[in-house]
Amino acid sequence: MSLNRSEKEAVIQEVTTLAAQAQTLVMAEYRGITVADMIKLRSDARSKGVTLSVLKNTLARRAVAGGPFEVVANQMTGPLIYGFSVDAISAAKVVSDFSKTNDKLVIRGGATSGRALDVNGVKTLANIPTKEVLLAQLCGLLMSPISRTAVVLGALAAKKSEAAA
Repeated sequence: MSLNRSEKEAVIQEVTTLAAQAQTLVMAEYRGITVADMIKLRSDARSKGVTLSVLKNTLARRAVAGGPFEVVANQMTGPLIYGFSVDAISAAKVVSDFSKTNDKLVIRGGATSGRALDVNGVKTLANIPTKEVLLAQLCGLLMSPISRTAVVLGALAAKKSEAAA
């Protein structure tokens, strides 16, 4: 069933608002995926703050026109699912992880920070650790010299106490 003009304008406005808030857009072809798998993908995406939408490509192109995702407007062909995320890596991670277990979901491309991403770019973005993991690694790096110094000083103090006894 086709949408009338006002419904199309509402969809364009909704997607434009979504795209304005998002940092990343990932596009994937979903041809042949079962409804159960699609429900699983959508629930996984929802839990990670990713909005998945199946849109008419013409409406999607109009919604991203003039924005940072306009760089991929020429790739918007075929049956695509669009993943928008406020977090820079969530959309790529959700789609990439699902495509590993379901070969019918084919990543077509994406965009982040006004740059177009190919399939390998999306997969590379998906492999970046989360913010929490990166912060933990940074804390470990900052604490490493301090803890090493404490171990050396402790060993030195133990050696002096053995020599004095």
